[in-house]
Amino acid sequence: MSVVVHDPYGVTGDAALPRSALALDPRHAERELGRLERFRESTVVLRAIHVTRHKPGKRCVVEYDIEVATRDGARERVTLVGKMRAARYGNAGHRLLASFWDAGFDAASADGISVPEPIGTVGAFTMWLQRKVAGVAATDVIASAGGAALATRIAEAAHKIHRASVPATARHTMADELRILRECFARVSRDRPSLAPRLAGVLDACERLAASTPRCAPAGIHRDFYGDQVIVDGARLHIVDFDLYCEGEPALDVGNFIGHVTEQSLRTVGHPDALADREAALEERFLALAGPSARPAVRAYAMLTVARHVYLSTTFPERRPFTEALLELCEERLGVGRALAGSR
Repeated sequence: MSVVVHDPYGVTGDAALPRSALALDPRHAERELGRLERFRESTVVLRAIHVTRHKPGKRCVVEYDIEVATRDGARERVTLVGKMRAARYGNAGHRLLASFWDAGFDAASADGISVPEPIGTVGAFTMWLQRKVAGVAATDVIASAGGAALATRIAEAAHKIHRASVPATARHTMADELRILRECFARVSRDRPSLAPRLAGVLDACERLAASTPRCAPAGIHRDFYGDQVIVDGARLHIVDFDLYCEGEPALDVGNFIGHVTEQSLRTVGHPDALADREAALEERFLALAGPSARPAVRAYAMLTVARHVYLSTTFPERRPFTEALLELCEERLGVGRALAGSR
């Protein structure tokens, strides 16, 4: 078979993903994809396999380029995105995406807010599949002209998720956010002991901020909502990657997105407030939909997200030059910089 297989990560050597070798075998892949109910009346020809993401010991993403021929002779090129996770069969991920699709997030939704089409599961690969959507990540266009209008639409997308009433099997709270931040800061402190006193001061201020922030009524939340998870295709937005979907405070999604915009602004433009109009548009539209009482929680979660980026900056070589700038920003916004000036 003349099928291109591109596995730059060597995922077939990951013992935690034992079915990956089968999933990347062209003969097996074409046969299993052709058996999917979605293509029952069609013929599937596999053209290429690409591993696009891999977190060793945990998960990987595989894209299949296929040609689908129907009985009436019509042909269509389609890319399927397959997700494999260690010790998971894929059924839960497929059901969750299908629930959103059926809750008004289909490709023809009148409001222009969708999720990728769920395609099915392949038990032999412990994988579930969705159709790859066209467009670009909001991260890549939020700083462009029209970015504030896009931010308004993204707020509407977040609110639609929260109102969808799709059941969640896990729960995430402000206490969980603080626990994650403690763990992140502990790693940075081990690697860069000179920053430990400053990190401790920021963490203490974050805990006080969280304790003073009024709680919001829980709902189903994305929990990893930021620019890479929103694919912009003209007037239509596709929300992707619901792997962390759970019950939590809706303000977390919006605050998380704002915090990512702040970090992007600092790193790419050189100033944390360069995209403040985008942040404001996102916050105000969300509050208009969800109610103004959520404002303190949105801002608290945004602050915690910026603080978490201090750790995240250390995990990407190209972002390490921004670690101290992010830490200084946290100190400034939390009002702890002067108190710690002597420890620098």
